[in-house]
Amino acid sequence: MKHIEHIGIAVKSLDDANKLYTKLFGKPSYKTEVVESESVKTSFFKVGNNKIELLEAMEEDSIIAKFIEKKGEGIHHIAFEVENINEEIKRLKNEGFVILSDVPKQGADNKLVVFLHPKSTNGVLIELCQEII
Repeated sequence: MKHIEHIGIAVKSLDDANKLYTKLFGKPSYKTEVVESESVKTSFFKVGNNKIELLEAMEEDSIIAKFIEKKGEGIHHIAFEVENINEEIKRLKNEGFVILSDVPKQGADNKLVVFLHPKSTNGVLIELCQEII
């Protein structure tokens, strides 16, 4: 793993959260996009060498909507950038981690992504991401 790529925060309203985080960071989001496969709208902020991803559910039965219903708004996941996502999936499965999908999906911000089950990572949802070249 190369480094922390971003921290994902689940929010009820992307518009309201964008206003709040623009005030907090003193600059606006650099990118907003929809990830249809996850039924989510996202917005990214750069903070130094790090990124914050805000996630708003587009459907009531989406993963983000269920997360907010169960836990409320807040940190949803920590993402780590990897060189080769398929090699990392194999390596981590061999180490006993539970991967939520054997095949990476197209995620936000031009990335391939896969998630590790929180039960195998002390309750933290971990995202692995690889830039699509």
